[in-house]
Amino acid sequence: MHDSLSAALAALRHTLTDRRHRGLLWADGEAAMLRERALSVWRGGTWQAPLWLGPASPADDLPALPAAKARTRLGGEHDLVVVDAATPGGGFDPEAFGAVAGTVRAGGLLLLLTPADWRIGTPRPDADYARLASWPHAVDSLSAHTLARLARCLRTADTLLHWPAEAERPDLTLPAAGEAAAPSSVTDPDCLSADQAEAVRRLSRLRRRRPLVISADRGRGKSAALGIAAARRLAGGERELWLTAPRPGAVEPVFERLAALLPGGRREANVFVVTTGQGPARLRFLPPDGVMAALAEAGGEPSAAPTLLVDEAAAIPAPLLGRWLAAFPRLAFATTVHGYEGTGRGFAVRFRERLARETPDWRACRLATPVRWALGDPLEALTRELLLLDAEPADDDRVTAALATEPVQLAELDRAALARDTPALTELFGLLVQAHYRTTPGDLRQLLDAPDTRLLAARVGGHCVGVCLVQAEGGLPADLAAAVHRGERRPRGHLLAQSLAVHGGWREAAESRWWRIQRIAVHPAARRRGVGSRLLAAVAERACGAGIDALGASFGGEPGLLAFWRSRGYATLRLGLSREASSGEHAVMMGLPLHADARRRLTDWQAEFHELLPTLLAAELDELDAALIVALLDEAPVPPLDTATPARLAWFAAGGGELALARPWLARAWRIARHRAPSALDEAEWQALSAPLFQGREVPAGWTAAGRKARLRHWRELAGRLQAALETTRPDKLDARQAGGIGSP
Repeated sequence: MHDSLSAALAALRHTLTDRRHRGLLWADGEAAMLRERALSVWRGGTWQAPLWLGPASPADDLPALPAAKARTRLGGEHDLVVVDAATPGGGFDPEAFGAVAGTVRAGGLLLLLTPADWRIGTPRPDADYARLASWPHAVDSLSAHTLARLARCLRTADTLLHWPAEAERPDLTLPAAGEAAAPSSVTDPDCLSADQAEAVRRLSRLRRRRPLVISADRGRGKSAALGIAAARRLAGGERELWLTAPRPGAVEPVFERLAALLPGGRREANVFVVTTGQGPARLRFLPPDGVMAALAEAGGEPSAAPTLLVDEAAAIPAPLLGRWLAAFPRLAFATTVHGYEGTGRGFAVRFRERLARETPDWRACRLATPVRWALGDPLEALTRELLLLDAEPADDDRVTAALATEPVQLAELDRAALARDTPALTELFGLLVQAHYRTTPGDLRQLLDAPDTRLLAARVGGHCVGVCLVQAEGGLPADLAAAVHRGERRPRGHLLAQSLAVHGGWREAAESRWWRIQRIAVHPAARRRGVGSRLLAAVAERACGAGIDALGASFGGEPGLLAFWRSRGYATLRLGLSREASSGEHAVMMGLPLHADARRRLTDWQAEFHELLPTLLAAELDELDAALIVALLDEAPVPPLDTATPARLAWFAAGGGELALARPWLARAWRIARHRAPSALDEAEWQALSAPLFQGREVPAGWTAAGRKARLRHWRELAGRLQAALETTRPDKLDARQAGGIGSP
């Protein structure tokens, strides 16, 4: 069999190479047999840099890469990738599969090993489902709708190569290829497609305050375009370029292009240095969290900022992207459209509004032509189908037409039926992808198979126009809740309930029964029609009927989101002390009580949070974004106005003392006037004062500092305006609540 398999593999590779395509071979059966068959493929061909992805090595001389480390292969290329989803202890990791599928080069093969139950349509949860099994659920008690859907896709795929368990050898005959697309004419000798050449042209001519956004599917030469343009900018006299991406491995193609086009240069770790006719020049890679620090070292002013190239922008927290937008006059973002960690479509939808507001002359560039393989590549098409990477919400015009003639209907969805209904699932998941820029293939499995999950959808004319994903949490037994409260136990799942117990200090939060709103999204054509409010109201109604104590939400702290949830009656209960790796923002947790006892508890917890907040702002959160500080303080109780505060403001405004000597009274005036006379200062001025008053900083984090004398003059002027605003808003001269003391009604 070895000789015949080798011959068949050679013929297959010849055909794939001739077409510039890649193949997917699916083998199902018992794990030990599958490992032997995969080894025969591994040793039966001449493969460059073959990769085995799985929980265990199939042979002593063949190392295996765990699925959790699949992303370390980004930037590499392989002739053969074996994805072992059959060996016990492993399983099918959607994000790992998506990552390594893109590393298979043209003419190569991806071999997928799965248990036999995939082919007969009854797959069971595998070991990778352990990540979904929140307490008290066991892995084998979960549904496997995602695996069943994957198996259906494989069984019906017409470009798939299959090695069934009962067959001695696989049929490696590819179906006849359609007519090949005519190659595009490329006039740029360094580029492989007209798309890539256009991107390089634009990157080479970046203009001030005109950011460029490059979007592309994988394999379109996006990173190589960055490298070609960087080489030309350095050769043309630019002395310094900065490059950033989520991981250094993601930008290896950039350094490869630099080395090829500037052979006189050299790479020193994450810096490429070259001497040109204009003198020494360099490209420097910086991790995302080091970009602003490097800019501060360079002087902190936009005039000192070099050109910044951002690769895989969709996987970088939005707050960082926003800071770079303001700090770097010449800037380019490149992102993958269909990604395994964040999507370019969600990134574009969310970030486009900020681009239009702050840099209205921004430009977009799309790379559509593949350069690493040819159009019609079977592996690319199958990967998109399996992971639903092409998911899009319903067409805007169809939704608009349906809304004009039909009412919006709300219904709780059956997830097993949804997994079988590809059009409905595609619309719903596409809506989540568009609304949340970090939606990943793993989120699809969470949606279909996570336990204690409810899915509420709004539909009109057969189209999904809104979706709310709800996760049941809490309800822990008293002894387990006490252990969680003491930090001794961390049962899987129950994010909000556990965090409030451990970090908030409220044991009752772990015992309480919560429904956490994991995701909510409304179709763009259906917004401002009350769809989101109706979804949340329906969730609250169902939660009350199920005996739930409170609804909750946890999200990356951002003023707009905070305002949204506050407008729905939710109260802030906790703010994370460090930035979340996934969002780059501090996690905010909010809650909405559903009965009187829960209301009393949450009111007490909210009061304790606001008592704690000033000390956090002065210490651990001294670099919190000014806009978020203002949003959080807007929710806090308003102190009464006493006689000392206006007097201190008048003294400081007239030139008396330093800011430190008036800080308590100015901070009190800030909070009172923010509530009584919000128009006394513009939003930038409210934010500018938040740093010296509540964080002990001269200016908010990330802001450009003026001279100290100029700042002091500005603070005095703002103090005078606050004093005047307070005087005009209190006809009695004193707050009527003063007689009853602080906090009295």
